Amino acid sequence: MKSILATCLAFLCATALHAQSIAPRDGWMVIGTDKPHDKLLDDLKKAVKANKMGIVTQAGPTGAAKARGITIPQNRVVGVFNNDFAVKVLATSTAAMIEAPIRFYVTEEPDGTATLSYKTPSFVFAPYLDEGGAALDALAKDLDTRFATIAEAAVN
Repeated sequence: MKSILATCLAFLCATALHAQSIAPRDGWMVIGTDKPHDKLLDDLKKAVKANKMGIVTQAGPTGAAKARGITIPQNRVVGVFNNDFAVKVLATSTAAMIEAPIRFYVTEEPDGTATLSYKTPSFVFAPYLDEGGAALDALAKDLDTRFATIAEAAVN
């Protein structure tokens, strides 16, 4: 009985450590690449800077998991925004600023390639359009273009 329980627990733990690929979903852009994780992350950072945006936050569990003796696929969440957009968004909706920075997500696939994903700014700011109106909608669309340009530069 103990060996069956131990086997089941080992299977569950092993399964939990194998990340799933990001599936397409409403409001998201999901772009597979042939690049390894570190290269895609580096190219994303360069594209952000080249498009006059800033990296405001970065987070990922891979390093901390490794320090605990757990190996998981590489992944990093990169929050991107700039002060110009922040001031303009605040002028339309104080509540909408909770969504800044808007995030890119770089995930490692089982074959060693990486995927770039993000929620489109229009999707992120949609819940605030009643408050922010046409001005917020225009800012979100501007950010949609900017994020698409960053993503294209990063994946190519």
